[in-house]
Amino acid sequence: MVRIDLNCDMGEGCGNDAELMDYVSSVNIACGFHAGDAATMRETAEIAVRKGVAIGAHPSFPDRDGFGRRAMNLPLDDVERIVVEQIKALRDICETAGVRMRHVKPHGALYNQAARDAELSNAIARAVRSVDRDLILYGLAGSALISEAENCGIRSASEVFADRTYRPDGSLTPRSDPNALIEETDAAVAQVLQMVESNTVTAIDGTVIPISAETICIHGDGKNALEFARTIHNKLVENGITIRPING
Repeated sequence: MVRIDLNCDMGEGCGNDAELMDYVSSVNIACGFHAGDAATMRETAEIAVRKGVAIGAHPSFPDRDGFGRRAMNLPLDDVERIVVEQIKALRDICETAGVRMRHVKPHGALYNQAARDAELSNAIARAVRSVDRDLILYGLAGSALISEAENCGIRSASEVFADRTYRPDGSLTPRSDPNALIEETDAAVAQVLQMVESNTVTAIDGTVIPISAETICIHGDGKNALEFARTIHNKLVENGITIRPING
């Protein structure tokens, strides 16, 4: 049986979280450093509990003005500290809601820098481990986040993207490039099915490269997020692919 996790970033003020949760199996809730606050985290977690969706923390660099997408060069001890702080904040809210947090997915620049920086990835993995060794670290497939999670003795999940294009080396096309985003639903569906069914993806130069797909991200702030989520969910089901959280 082929199975996949569909995840979505939430609690970021986009206004469609409840609707999106009908089509995904996991949510990554912003922890206040790039978006959200305690009230938003609590509300989003409570909706996820009602919808039966797995909950994860979505920690970021301290960058509300830049939505967590501006590169930063923080000392590794500071990175570990702020990631722990954000994970614990959501964990406490989850405990109050009577649900256990299952995973951690870094956001924005923190995620992208860590994908190619083993020391930064190791600091994030240490932070996750120090809070709860059973938490799963979501990271870009084939990146340092995956290898450093293993080095730290915690479980990882290889993440791929429905709405982003890839370069031939398996990295995401930078958002600054004009072809970084996939905005056509059919193109997003085709890429998802290719990644799930054949463990490959077609890069922007036409190269077909191998990729490990355990969880698929649909960005909740994308202009077609709800349409993407609904269509991708339905197409996966039509193709006999089971949608479930990583450890569900």
